[in-house]
Amino acid sequence: MSVKTLLSAEDVLEMGDIGRWELVKGELIKMVPAGGTHGELTATLAQVLRNFVKPRKWGKVFGAETGFYTSHDPDTVRGADAMFYSNERVEELGDLTGFLRLAPDLAVEVMSPGDTYTDVEEKVAEYFNAGVRLIWIVVPRTQGIVVYRPRKEALRLSREDKLTGEDVLPGFEISVAELFE
Repeated sequence: MSVKTLLSAEDVLEMGDIGRWELVKGELIKMVPAGGTHGELTATLAQVLRNFVKPRKWGKVFGAETGFYTSHDPDTVRGADAMFYSNERVEELGDLTGFLRLAPDLAVEVMSPGDTYTDVEEKVAEYFNAGVRLIWIVVPRTQGIVVYRPRKEALRLSREDKLTGEDVLPGFEISVAELFE
């Protein structure tokens, strides 16, 4: 009988540059590098968020693959494609050199061609359990966005709709079509 050795987030940090991965319940899951569409959308979303947040001094925006804990013992560290942390959460984060110890207020995920809706739903539930307040799932195939809030029905947006920051980023609004241009 073999016994699986679970890794902690600290174990992974000590490994150095091991490529793209996520730590899920103590197991290291290798991830395929993102394609061009995914990379462009990720950069666009992080830039749009940063351009909105920074002048208002409302918090910090983190780019793709910044690791944050969704659970401990065994550790799970995820890397959303873009994240927003309000000033209150930034203060609680403390040292930013390691993985972020708190979930963001907003997590943005861009679906890759290999992602399934089951995978997305599982990740959404995990993010909410960790304390995320708002999740945007960007769907390149349909050029749409699915907005998730805790205990509310998902809101599906098409190119004709506006994406808003709701109460997490009051006043934020952008045309979905603009994100795909």
